[in-house]
Amino acid sequence: MAPRQDRRPADSGLRAGRAPGARPLAGHLAALYRTPLSFLDGLPRHGDLVEVRIGRRPVFVLCHPALVRRVLTDDRTYDRDGAYYERSRRAMGNSLATCPYADHRAQRRLMQPAFRPDHLDRYAAVMRQTIGETMDGWRHGKETDLVRELFGLATKTALRALFGADLPPAEARELHDALDTFLKGIYRQSLLPWAARLPTPANRRYAQALACWRAHTSRLIGTHRAHTDDGHAADRMDVLSHLLSVRMPDGTPVADDAVHDQSTALVLAGIETTAAALAWACHLLSHHPDIEEELSAEARGVLGERAATREDLPRLPLTGRVITETLRLYPPAWLIPRSTTVETELAGMRLPAGSTVVFSPYVVHRRGDLYPEPDRFLPGRWAAGEDSGGGRSGDERSGNPDRSARLRAYAPFGLGTHRCIGEDFALTEATMALATLAARWRLRAVPGTTIRPAARAVLAPERLPMYLYAR
Repeated sequence: MAPRQDRRPADSGLRAGRAPGARPLAGHLAALYRTPLSFLDGLPRHGDLVEVRIGRRPVFVLCHPALVRRVLTDDRTYDRDGAYYERSRRAMGNSLATCPYADHRAQRRLMQPAFRPDHLDRYAAVMRQTIGETMDGWRHGKETDLVRELFGLATKTALRALFGADLPPAEARELHDALDTFLKGIYRQSLLPWAARLPTPANRRYAQALACWRAHTSRLIGTHRAHTDDGHAADRMDVLSHLLSVRMPDGTPVADDAVHDQSTALVLAGIETTAAALAWACHLLSHHPDIEEELSAEARGVLGERAATREDLPRLPLTGRVITETLRLYPPAWLIPRSTTVETELAGMRLPAGSTVVFSPYVVHRRGDLYPEPDRFLPGRWAAGEDSGGGRSGDERSGNPDRSARLRAYAPFGLGTHRCIGEDFALTEATMALATLAARWRLRAVPGTTIRPAARAVLAPERLPMYLYAR
């Protein structure tokens, strides 16, 4: 049977273009490796769909929200396939985070019950305990690398909530370092796939980090199996218990390799995304003391000195807007590739089957026609015209662009059926942690430090030295 063709008309009014500055053999590799964010930020000037070159390979970057929505909601034409996902599946297995269209519906149905609201209530209780323990251990006036602290917090929370497990501090640091090395390696390999086969020190570090990460996941599963039989697992509400107790439609348990694949992906997703968002929020607040003080007043008014609960979240609107604006400026999943399964057309350009199409929330979230003053940290832009603190809203400041269009373009967790299953988990943890921090601590950047994003698959600062002062 002939492959399905995309018969929809060309995108009216949208234009395709090419990024300038490609080198004959390297293309835009240097910019994508050394200064990827500034390079991406300039692409919308050249079109709504912009061709860049990675070596000699063309890659098509989506710069308009209408194209983003079309690609991310048409899984059959724009599948999770191609070289990037092949490498990801070799590393992480065929999990919900990496599987193609053919496997996605079954995997989503398998995992969805573990993320029901009643489970999130239990996860939030774990979050509160862990947030309180972590911040109780901070010291007044001490210079602290908040990247490491917040990744430690997210690691402990994810392992407790999703796996019912703890790691000793040394092992948690080892896991964090392994994930950091993996994310740098997978980004480097996506740019230089031919270099992945070379026996370089970087590739050896990547292989060692991957082995370490897999070993930690295997130990988590093994420990859980040793202490919990199936009947007991059914009474617990962590994700691993769900995977071990649930039955497939034919009555058989989930296969061991599928349990491992899903768990491996959850370790990464449950730690990296939330920790990165919190780190960027702290960075932004340290440079906007007026917003930090408003945030602290809100948090102290609701919490006093206790740690936040999930029930507090409706009374913390500014905290929620700070998280939303942070994810607009620094979306952790900043590059989301797709591969065309058939010849198709986007913005008037014909794309052959097998073409790589990339969505970057970083690009679309900084469009000035949707988000006035797009590079400014303005949490009030999410307040629907209210004078909400954290700067007057974008509606008031800059001509009231269509709020519904801004919301449709906002996609830090993706769109469509592949929208991140852990979105509510991540937002709940990030909001609870930030409110608790704001109620207890004042942030001050260390003078003379420059905060740079690491060149890795999840957008996070390399380090974030900060002075913490108890309120």
